Amino acid sequence: MLHNTRGWMSKLPYVAFVAATMFVVGCTPSGETFVRRSEGVAGGSKQIAGDSASSLIGGDVHPWVDRASQSIIFRYGSVIKKYSQEYGFDWRLILAVMKQESRFSIHAESHRGASGLMQIMPLTGDEVARDLDMGDVAHPRNNIRAGVFYLRKLYNLFEGAEQADRIKLTLAAYNAGAGRVYDAQVLADYFHDNSLKWEAIRDAFPLLSKRYYTLHRNVWAQAKPKFGYFGNSNETIGYVDKIMDYYDEYRLVLN
Repeated sequence: MLHNTRGWMSKLPYVAFVAATMFVVGCTPSGETFVRRSEGVAGGSKQIAGDSASSLIGGDVHPWVDRASQSIIFRYGSVIKKYSQEYGFDWRLILAVMKQESRFSIHAESHRGASGLMQIMPLTGDEVARDLDMGDVAHPRNNIRAGVFYLRKLYNLFEGAEQADRIKLTLAAYNAGAGRVYDAQVLADYFHDNSLKWEAIRDAFPLLSKRYYTLHRNVWAQAKPKFGYFGNSNETIGYVDKIMDYYDEYRLVLN
């Protein structure tokens, strides 16, 4: 569950932020896989006992938690928990994002330069580093903080959505860019669906493909989606589904 936070961040203007996030996606862009500069996950391949991880993060880790998750919790659990709490997220959701983004490799890097556990794109990293007056976002602790901070910025864009929908809209924006979600919301409104429901956005995403250009002529004055055609909707939908599956699993075995 995402918790209420103090007024730590003013809302960004719609046009400026969405225009930026359309082209400066905070994670590995939709349709792109990452490559590893080194094998294995942070913390090595050694099995980390649940009790050790538990003592580090102040909670219980079920012995059935997979080795990679235990390893990252043992090494960075306190950092994940700290910034999740600061920016109002359930730390297990952040763990699920991290698993999907980088498979817990601190050296994961995409072909377009997204890096680290949270797969921060270079321009996004520069922006967040300025916002937080922070050093190298490639450093694992900085990368975690930057990713959680950026997720919160995206979350703030979908005020009014119910909690479960708001999280999924945030994840979709983290993967594909906020502009893609806004374009899908325009289509949802056009079909008189609730544009704050993930189900409506999920259904609208495929319609942003160029093949639906005749529909676009009826919706947008420029005859195409404001933020361009979107041909990777299935990957973004799968991205959201996988993270939510991981999140559900973590909620069952992690306190």
